[in-house]
Amino acid sequence: MYYPYLRGKQFELLALREFAEKYSDDCKVFPIIEPVKSSFNSMKIALKKLNEKNVPYALILNPQNGDLIGKAETILNELDELLSDTDKWTPAYIVNTNAKGIINHIQTKGYQQVMLICQDSVDSNNQDFKELLEMPEVKKVIFVDNNRSFKRELGRLRKEIIRIDDNFKPQKRNSDYCDIAEEKFSEEVFYYREDGFDGFTDYTVLSSTYIEGGMLPYALAIHLTYRKNDKEVWVRHFVSVTNDDNTNIHKKFREAVEKAVTFFESIPYSNESIAELTGYFRRDQYPGLGVLKKISIKNHLELMNSILSQ
Repeated sequence: MYYPYLRGKQFELLALREFAEKYSDDCKVFPIIEPVKSSFNSMKIALKKLNEKNVPYALILNPQNGDLIGKAETILNELDELLSDTDKWTPAYIVNTNAKGIINHIQTKGYQQVMLICQDSVDSNNQDFKELLEMPEVKKVIFVDNNRSFKRELGRLRKEIIRIDDNFKPQKRNSDYCDIAEEKFSEEVFYYREDGFDGFTDYTVLSSTYIEGGMLPYALAIHLTYRKNDKEVWVRHFVSVTNDDNTNIHKKFREAVEKAVTFFESIPYSNESIAELTGYFRRDQYPGLGVLKKISIKNHLELMNSILSQ
């Protein structure tokens, strides 16, 4: 199973909605959502769609980024009706030095199926953390695969173990991708079971570092993953040509998307996301930076789902 880690921003959530609409009948994707916005409109629409389509998801109740840090009750109150059926979603917690508080929250709420996302700062020998791990309510544990003894301990406790990788390598400026046509993204979709994991996760084609927003770019870059061979997924960067200023974004899009369409026609490979992007190119229509972000994310979800479904 693939567990993409996404922030609860508008176009991340739109990608999830559209993916759920198309792939609910054969879904190998279990999204993890970190709420980061005090406005819950997009979140409510997305969770309603996931619930309707029976796509499982985890919702982080102690986000570490954005507007909702320390506001678990706000999240639960705002989404109360959508979260009433605990068979449809999994409460998730980011663990650093806060194990005791998480134990208390799980017990107070009476949750029975809990996911933990362990940060590098977690001390696996801490007594509170050990107590948290041993709770029968904790079913899934996500961690960086750099601690063999911890992995063995999770196996002893019969937890579902999920590895997390930070695969996307962000550049300081979009124009920096001009010199990086493509790069290896991941092998985990092919090897995670062989390596003793029940699932794997990444941040799709986004940086793991939370970014609130951005300015109009000098260079426009579209990041799309694809299956390069039988055992590797690569990410290709399609960048505009006229990058001296931030005017005429439509032209920049035309330059970048033409490269993308030409590439995917040459493989050939397509899915709903690539078809949508191609449609904008054929119509000479610029959809906006947010929609391009959505397409990049959804393409990655579709790719992972396709590989896992084979």
